[in-house]
Amino acid sequence: MHIFYNPDHAVHQGKLEMYRGRMVPCHEVPQRQDQVLAALQARALGPLQTPSRFDDALLQRIHSPRYMRFLQTAWQQWLALDPANAALDAIPSVWPTRGFRTDLEPENFAARMGLYSFDAGTPLTAGTWQAARSGADCALSAAACIANGGRAAFALSRPPGHHAGADFFGGYCFLNNAALAAQYLRDSDLERVAVLDVDYHHGNGTQAIFYERADVFFASIHGDPRTEYPFFLGHANEHGQGAGLGFNLNLPLPRGSDYARWSEALELALEAIAEYGAQALVVSLGVDTFAGDPISGFALQSQDYLRMGERIAHAGLPTVLVFEGGYAVDAVGVNVANVLQAFA
Repeated sequence: MHIFYNPDHAVHQGKLEMYRGRMVPCHEVPQRQDQVLAALQARALGPLQTPSRFDDALLQRIHSPRYMRFLQTAWQQWLALDPANAALDAIPSVWPTRGFRTDLEPENFAARMGLYSFDAGTPLTAGTWQAARSGADCALSAAACIANGGRAAFALSRPPGHHAGADFFGGYCFLNNAALAAQYLRDSDLERVAVLDVDYHHGNGTQAIFYERADVFFASIHGDPRTEYPFFLGHANEHGQGAGLGFNLNLPLPRGSDYARWSEALELALEAIAEYGAQALVVSLGVDTFAGDPISGFALQSQDYLRMGERIAHAGLPTVLVFEGGYAVDAVGVNVANVLQAFA
């Protein structure tokens, strides 16, 4: 398995996030990638590589130019307000909601942050763009491996990506790595690509990007949005729209679900992907389904990730796996390595 890791991930390190109404230390920390990388090195699962650099035009196949310009310059805009802001993270605090206009970009920086975000739990730091951009290159490098005939590639891309939409960030995510990988495969003459999201939290950004498209099938197994973040997408009755009707499958599960119940949903997702006729698969690999995860609610054990990896491999599709969530830092490396080892 080819493994691409983000050499710039640690320059993005938020200090605090708003979590359920109070400021707390960030759950999304550089140690997450460090632990995974160490586990992969210990098991020698494949060559570890830094990514190639891809043109921004490929990112704009998924993300709007206006949004990308904001991300590239947001930290400089933050410092221009007050040089003392260099010691602080930029955190959104105001948002347009129903009935508000979003076609005009405000001049006020706080308003611009709100225009391009959906929560206050995703701090923007001095190194955010650099880290997110290199993470996107990891996903594109992994997709290029598959497009060139490879069986499997892993993008160890931090920060994660599946909550980021075409023109918004949130959920610790800025660029949607899984969507970028899927689009790259589509642009490589594969007519049908599937995205399977196994993170505890629904991949709202990925769903929104492909919701009206028939060429990318999206399936997600996640905590019930009636009680679980990101709350406002991920219900079972969201099937796609327009040309995309029938190509979106959400399988929400209640808190406390163990692997026996979770694996039943995995079977349904893989059956739907097979029926769709996907020629390649992108997996949003979040391991925050682990029983010890501090911000999630499923009950999977480390050994269950071996069974998960084996079952996904049995789909028989060329596969890009992209690192997403997993916040039990001491276990995240073992859990990710278990998936990849069993897959291989």
